[in-house]
Parts: sequence; C-alpha cells; structure tokens
Amino acid sequence: MMNVDELLRLMTERGASDLHLKPGRPPLLRVNGRITALDVPGLKPEEIGRMLSTILQPHQKARLEKEFSVDLGYGVPGLARFRCNIYLQRGTLAASFRLIPYDILTVEELELPDVLFDLCTLKQGMVLVTGPTGSGKSTSLAAMIKHITRTRDVNIITIEDPMEFLISDSRATVSQREVGTDTPSFKEALRNSLRQDPDVIMVGEMRDTDTISTVISAAETGHLVFSTLHTNNATQTVDRILDSFPAEQQLQVRSQLSQVLRAVLSMKLVERKGGDGRIAAIEVLRMSPKISKAIEEGKTSEIHEDIETSVALNRSQSMNQSLLALLVNGAITYQEAMKESTDPDDLSLKLRKMFPRIEEQKDDDMGSTGDFSEILELQQFKRLYEEQEEKNQILLRQNEDELSQLRQAMAERDQQLESLNERLQRGGGELDKTKADYLRLKTEAQQKIDKLMERIRELNQRLVG
Repeated sequence: MMNVDELLRLMTERGASDLHLKPGRPPLLRVNGRITALDVPGLKPEEIGRMLSTILQPHQKARLEKEFSVDLGYGVPGLARFRCNIYLQRGTLAASFRLIPYDILTVEELELPDVLFDLCTLKQGMVLVTGPTGSGKSTSLAAMIKHITRTRDVNIITIEDPMEFLISDSRATVSQREVGTDTPSFKEALRNSLRQDPDVIMVGEMRDTDTISTVISAAETGHLVFSTLHTNNATQTVDRILDSFPAEQQLQVRSQLSQVLRAVLSMKLVERKGGDGRIAAIEVLRMSPKISKAIEEGKTSEIHEDIETSVALNRSQSMNQSLLALLVNGAITYQEAMKESTDPDDLSLKLRKMFPRIEEQKDDDMGSTGDFSEILELQQFKRLYEEQEEKNQILLRQNEDELSQLRQAMAERDQQLESLNERLQRGGGELDKTKADYLRLKTEAQQKIDKLMERIRELNQRLVG
C-alpha cells in the first residue's frame, strides 16, 4: 500500500491538480479537469484511515471527531504544499488533496488581464475573487498579493483556513495567520488584524455573515481587503452578500457595499486548444457610479449590462466577452467557448456581429489572451484607421480636384501669355515702323526747314541790297 507522500508525489509527477481518496475506489487524480483512476486495487476503509492518521495533528483529529470534517495544510519537503479536506462519507473516512505549488505564478504567467495590476495599486476598498471550486481563485489571489509585495511598501496580513501559498517578504512585509493554528476563527483574526497596522488584508474566504460584515467594516476604515466567494458571476456575488444579512439590515449593507466594493473577478478554467492544460476565463466588474447606484438601489439585474458597456471605460468585461477574447486569440476552440458559456446564444451573436469569419469556420488561430478590452481596442484602432483612411481618400480627391483646377488655370495663363507675346511682337513691329516714319518725317522736315532758312537769307540779302 502506498502512503500519502507517495501518492502526492505521483500526483505531482502526472500534473494532477487534485487527489481523491475514497473507500472502494483506487486513488483518483484530476488531470486537466478530468477524473482518472490509478491502475491499482480499490482502497479499503482501514487503509485510508491508517494513511490519513499519519498527517493529522491531535487538535485536527479532535476537530474531525467533533465536526466530521477538517481542513488542513500539508507539505511534502522538496515537492509542494497541499490543501486537504478529510471528511466522513457513509460513515467512513475520505479525503481530497489540492496541489499548492511552492512557486507562486505571476499575473503574466497565469495570462490574466492587465486590469489586475490596477487593482493591486488601490489604497482601500474590497476586491473579491469568485468562482466554483478549482477555478483558480486562490492561485490568482496569491499572484496579486505577490505582485503587491514586490511593488509596494506596505504591511500585508493574510487570514486563511488552511494556509495555502507561502508568501515571503519583499518590499512589503507579510504576516500569514492560519485559522485553527494561529487564530481561533476568521472573525477573531480579522478583528485583531485591525490592531496590527495593516495596509492590505487578505481573507481566504468569506464564509459567514460575521466575516462578511467585518470585511466590509475593514474596507470602510481605509484598508484594501481581498477575499473570495463561491459564486459564479458579479451579480450573484452582490446578491449572495446581501442575502447573508437579515432583511432589516440589507438597506444599510447595500449602501456600505456600494461605497467599499472596488471590483469582482469571477473565474472559471476552460480547456486550452489542443488539450494542453487549462486557461482562466474571467469576468471583471470594476465599480463605476452607475453600478454603485444600481447596488445601492437594489437593481442588481442591471449590473451585467453595465459590465459589458464599461469595457472601454475601465476594462470591465463579461464572461462571454472573456471567452470571445480567448477564442479570437486562439487560446480555446469554438466548441469549448460554447460549452463553457452560460449564454451561448449571446456569445454566438457577439461573434456574428464582430467576427463573422470565426462563427462561420467555428475556429481560428491567433495569439493568447483573455482580455476583451484588447479586442475592443483593436477594433477601435481598426475603426479609427478606416475613418482616417476615408478622410485621406476625401482629402486626396480634393487635392486632385485642386490640382486639376491649377493645371487648367496654368493652361489658361499660358494662353494669355502667348497672346500677350503675339501682341508684344505686333506692337514691336509697329513701334519700329513708327520710329522709321518719325525719323523719315523728321529728316524731311529738317530739309524743308533748311530750305526755308536759305530762302529767308536770300530774301534778307535782297532787302538789304
């Protein structure tokens, strides 16, 4: 019989995200979202009991006996950490292990939208990461906290049950507290954290009304608070928070939530094209005055439409817009996008409207990104280019018309110049003739004058004689 460490090592070698131990079945691995069984005999209840007893501490055994389930973190030196839940089913022990790598992937390595970097720069407010189990909430949240440790000089406190990723200090200092080991409860840890000069607080999960209320209060008092919820989209997240409180408190909570909520990131993992792993599709709600007003007035049904129309404003995007971006950039197939969409008709309509060729061919190859705002920007650039090209064509036609008019004017001017030259030439000939006539007449006149003077002298002489 293999022990827990050997099974976890085999799980890591095969690239599995989860290991399940259940009586009567061989160990089960989840690889790329699919459950597969190891080629070994089924486990007996007593075998599972012996295997799990080696990893349980006395206080964890006591909690298991009292509550019939227990969460714990377990690490294999040199391999990885694992989040484990041990529980009873049909009166026998069973367990699930989730792989938590030692190395925290970055936002870029996870291929998440760049809008997450903007959220890491917030000074206060509440940012929620939501999605079903195994959708990448904890991994994405750890990537954001890691980014903050490297870029901001702040004090970070995390409260987790159990502790998953080990986050080391960098520019920021990090204190990680585990419920059941370092603190009795989320509520108590949150209250204490407000006395520990935090700038950023990360709460592993908002599980109950007290925790939700304390998280909202922490965000109201000037802290940046990150947490997770098991909801599928932004609208459902807001409704879940409000429904956690009695009816007489919901008006106040709506007002508080509309003021402190900064963003909701709703995730799901979809299979990559070619079956090479999975990639996150992510709905992004970023608060705007319009969405804040919708929450305050209880009109949460309007949130989805506001998300889709705020892409250019603040890089929000719906789940269908994220799936469309992944599809257009060749990260996933058309069939996978349709399968994972909660509204495939709407997704198909968006494709026919924006990218009809993909809808016709049901596939395409390009880059790899899940950020719909980049698709929108490209379309805007294309639209601007086409508008500019149309303007250029109009200007070109106008220039050609002006050039034609100038050529015509120049031809008319040439004709005028030629006519003037002819007139000048004619005038020059006439001038020469006039000059010749003048000289001739002048000569003739002089001759007449000379003769006249001679005659006068002769007459004078006669008169004198």
